[in-house]
Amino acid sequence: MNVRRSAATLAVSAVLCVGAAPVALADVASPSPAPAIPSGLFGKNDPTYDGVWRQSFALLAQHTVGVKPAQQAVDWLVGQQCADGSFSAFRPDTAKACDASAFIDSNATSVAVQALAAVGGHAETVKKTVGWLKSVQNEDGGWSNNPGGAMDGGSDANSTALVIRALEAAGEKPAEVKSKAGKSPYEALLTFQLGCSAEPAADRGAFAFQPAGGKLSASADATAAVVLAGLGTGPVVSPSSSTDTPAAPLTCPATAGDPVAAAQGGAGYLADVLKKDGHLTVLTAGADQPTPDTGNTADAVIALTAAGHKQSAAGALEWLKTNSAEWSKGNPAGLGTLILAAHATGTDPKAFGGTDLVAALNATGPAPQQEKPAAEKKRKESGGNNVWWMILAGAAAGMGIGIVLSGRRKKNQL
Repeated sequence: MNVRRSAATLAVSAVLCVGAAPVALADVASPSPAPAIPSGLFGKNDPTYDGVWRQSFALLAQHTVGVKPAQQAVDWLVGQQCADGSFSAFRPDTAKACDASAFIDSNATSVAVQALAAVGGHAETVKKTVGWLKSVQNEDGGWSNNPGGAMDGGSDANSTALVIRALEAAGEKPAEVKSKAGKSPYEALLTFQLGCSAEPAADRGAFAFQPAGGKLSASADATAAVVLAGLGTGPVVSPSSSTDTPAAPLTCPATAGDPVAAAQGGAGYLADVLKKDGHLTVLTAGADQPTPDTGNTADAVIALTAAGHKQSAAGALEWLKTNSAEWSKGNPAGLGTLILAAHATGTDPKAFGGTDLVAALNATGPAPQQEKPAAEKKRKESGGNNVWWMILAGAAAGMGIGIVLSGRRKKNQL
C-alpha cells in the first residue's frame, strides 16, 4: 500500500498492484525529462506519477497533528482537478485540459478527496470529485485504478477500498452507492477475501489485489487497505482508550456480507504475518530475496490499531521507529504515513525513533501557516480585556459624577 506504483511500472508489471501507496519510485525512469517542481508541491523528486498522492498525504498528516498547511499547498492540490472532477497523478500544466492521454488515477483522486475534506473550505471541489467517482463505478460495485483508461484492469481491492474511504470522508454512505447493476462497493470488496477454505490456512482472512488466473493470492498491501475501508475509516485513526485485544484469525464459518467481520479477519492475517520479522516484506522485480517493506508496515500498524489491536501492532511500530528514517527522508508521503501511524498509536510524531517527523515533513514543502505565539495571543486577549475594563471604568466614573451632580442639584433646590 505504501510503494506507489507508477503508470510506467504498471505497464511492465505482470500483475497490476497499484493501491493506496504514497511513495514515488526513484528507481523508475521517467519516459521524458522530469518536469520542474511547482513551488506549492511537497517533495523534490519527479512528481509525474505521485504528485497528487504525496501532496494529499502531506496535507492530511499536517492537518492531523494541528499544523495549518500553507494556502499555496492546498491551492496547488485543488488546481490539479480535471474539469470532470477527476485527478490525474500529476498535471504539469493546469492551463491545459485533461484529455484522453492523461492517466486518470482513481487512487490519487480518492486521497485528494480525503485531504481536501480534512482541511475544509473546498466543499464544491469535493462534491464534484465524488460525482466523478460515482460515475465510473464498475457494475460489480468496485473501482479500477485507471477507470476507462488503457490500464483499466477491472475492479481491484486497493482502488475500491480507497474510494470507499473517500466517500466516507465526503460524508457519503458507501453502502448506498450502488452500481447500475445494483451492487455496492462492499459487495465488490468482499469478493477479494480469501475465505475459510483457502490454502494455506495462514492466508485465510487476507485480501488479494485481484484474481490472477482465477485464483486469489494473499496481499498484505491490499489487506491493509481493505481493513480500514471495512471498518469505515481512513488513515486518520484516533488513539483509542478502550481495552486493546490481540488480533484473531478469520472467524469460520465467516459472516456473509459483513465488511466489519471481514476487516477483522484481515487484521488477524496482518498480525500473523508481522510476527515473523516484525515487519512486512516485498519481493521486487529481479530480486532473489524479499526486502523490508517499510511503507506497508506503517499501513499495517494503522490498520491494526483501527481494528482495536494496538498490541498486535506494537512490534511493527518499534521496528518502524528504528528503521524508517532513511526510507522516509525527503519523502512527503512516507513521512505523512509515519505521522498517521504515530497518531493512531498515541506516539509522539515529533520524537519518533529520534526523528521529528512533523518538522521533517514541513521541510519538504511550503512553510505552513504560522499561528500567533501563545504569548502574543495572551497579550492581545489581555489587551482586549483591558480596553473593556477601561470602558466600563469610564462608564462607572461617569455614573458617579452624574450622581454627585444630581445630589448637588437636589441640595441646591432645597
